[in-house]
Amino acid sequence: MTRLGYQIPNFTYPGVAASDIFDNVVAQAKAAEASGFDRVLLMDHFYQLPGIGDPDDYMLECYTTLAAIAQHTDTVRLSSLVTGNTYRNPAVLAKTITALDHVSHGRATLGIGSGWFELEHDAYGIPFNSFTERFEKLEEALNIILPMLKGERPTLDGKHYQVTEAINSPAPVSKIPVMIGGSGEKKTLRMVAQYADESNLTCDVAEIPQKLDALDAHCERLGRDRSEIKVTKLLMTVIGRTMDEARASVDAFIASHGWPAEVADLMAPRMTMGGPDEIGEAIQELVDAGIDGVTLNLVANAHDHELIALAGETVGAVLPS
Repeated sequence: MTRLGYQIPNFTYPGVAASDIFDNVVAQAKAAEASGFDRVLLMDHFYQLPGIGDPDDYMLECYTTLAAIAQHTDTVRLSSLVTGNTYRNPAVLAKTITALDHVSHGRATLGIGSGWFELEHDAYGIPFNSFTERFEKLEEALNIILPMLKGERPTLDGKHYQVTEAINSPAPVSKIPVMIGGSGEKKTLRMVAQYADESNLTCDVAEIPQKLDALDAHCERLGRDRSEIKVTKLLMTVIGRTMDEARASVDAFIASHGWPAEVADLMAPRMTMGGPDEIGEAIQELVDAGIDGVTLNLVANAHDHELIALAGETVGAVLPS
């Protein structure tokens, strides 16, 4: 399970040409592996997200890139944070994650969620459906994917998906952990209790105890051992050697997009910013709230690979062993 993950959400770097993006990604993954991170994760999106960049910013396809990263790393697990279930047929996704497990020699993790970014659905002609339908689709997908990852041949005649004795051969090299992203207390956390090894919460820090109580209740009702599930949290982080350096990174990042002040004002509260002392305090707050593991992204300054090492050292010193 993830104790300390490193997410790469951004592929537009100062002074880096499109032809050199992947080399930069590899350098980040290697720096994370060398700095104590145990998982490298990518967003599963086709357009850049609001608050990180513009829709036409560079965005590499998740699973192709993860498979390529596998060839340049040795120990880190590899995952999306998280796969949008709506983007792929679930049986095909089971084959994809199994292939990633093989090319990484057993380092794949399946991160999955219901999907939410309507713009790229509309642009790519992918049905977005209603909120309820997306969760119906996610649960049906799990009832196809998880048996396939276990070497079974599921048949499902569902409302959204139909498969007949779906074969997944060869089977995965290892047991592939399943992480479900989201914080909905009625649907998402119930599915975590029923199907997953890991939960990645998307709520505010103040809400974490309430979410953990909801997960506990679902586990008790379903007869699931709560200790089998690890709970993680993603932090959009800007670390600097000092607070002033972190602030300068944010200012440069915002200026590089030409965003107006009101956009910058909306973005700032989403970032955990500071030097090692401030970042360490933020991680301690998560640990005190009951989080088992943390995934960081260095959205504004990941191109400075020395900061990846600083982040690993800073956060690793706070997280429980």
